[in-house]
Formats: sequence, C-alpha cells, structure tokens
Amino acid sequence: MSPPSSYSMFRWIVLRDLTLAWRRRADVLSTLFFFVIVVSLFPLGIGPEMQLLRSIAPGVVWVAALLASMLALGRLFANDYQDGTLEQMMLTPQPLYLVVLGKVLAQWLSTGVPLALIAPIVGVQFGLSRDTLGVLVISLLLGTPVLGLIGSIGAALTLGLRGGGVLLSLLVLPPLARSCAVADTPGASTTTTS
Repeated sequence: MSPPSSYSMFRWIVLRDLTLAWRRRADVLSTLFFFVIVVSLFPLGIGPEMQLLRSIAPGVVWVAALLASMLALGRLFANDYQDGTLEQMMLTPQPLYLVVLGKVLAQWLSTGVPLALIAPIVGVQFGLSRDTLGVLVISLLLGTPVLGLIGSIGAALTLGLRGGGVLLSLLVLPPLARSCAVADTPGASTTTTS
C-alpha cells in the first residue's frame, strides 16, 4: 500500500477541518457575531456624522476582523493537539507545511470568507458606497489569509502552554496590526454614498 500523495493529504486535512468546523458551529458563529458586534458598536458610539463614519469604516472593519481572527487562532491546532491527531499528522511522510497550510485554508474558508461576506452588510451602517464596499470585501478576501498564516506561527508556538492566549496575542498582534494598516482601504474617506 503506497502512502497518500501530498495533494490527497492536503485535501483530506482541509475537508476534515471544514467538517469539524461544521460540527462546532458555535465556535465559528461566535467569531462572526463578535465581528458584527464590534463593527456595529462604532456607529452607535460616534453618532450620525456620516463623513466621520466613512473615514473610519475601513479601519474599524479591519481591526474587528483582526480581533475576530484572534478568537479563531487559539483553536487552530489546540483540538488536534489535545486528542493526539496533530502528532499523527506529523508522523506522515508528507511535509509538515502541507498540514499547516491545509489547516489555515480550512480556517480561512470557515471564518475569513464569512467575515468578508458579512462586511458589506455591516459596512452599510457606515454609509459606504458600493465601490468602497467592493474594495473592502476584496481587501478582506486577500488579507484574511495573511492573518491566518501569521497567526498560525503564533498558534504553533503557544500550543500546549497554560495561558497561551495572552502570549499568542503578544506574539501575533504586532505583525497582524501592521498587515491591517497596510491593507486599510485607501480612498474611503472621499467616497460618497450613491
């Protein structure tokens, strides 16, 4: 019996993690609800000044996406580590980076893509135009995998540590904040609602 190919191993990891995410829908939904709540609190706190809301909207959405991704990072390897599956995956003849990339892709499909799809709905309360909402969605679709890739390094480094969530935040937030600053949607303050 020959060992599975790298592609079939990668596909198996992605499908397995998507199935587990579907079974643990509460974890995924809590991340999405957190994102919606954080983004929705800003217009309530700032008030009805639409020009100010338009100018801060991309930053608010990106910071909320960053914080929501931090919630999901703690679960990236933890469950597989606790039940021994991660150790078994490390013993396979395929490269370890395929395991990490498969898990990150599955996490992005289960949390990053829904965050990007929810962004236009929560962006309407900031008075953003369709063009700006489109740019925001595209930037989230391109940027949230980066959040997962950088965050996977911190999740792997803090795996198995007691109180690792705080250390994970200290390791991951500075580079993630930099990627969010780079990905901030330009021109949002000059765009008007159509």
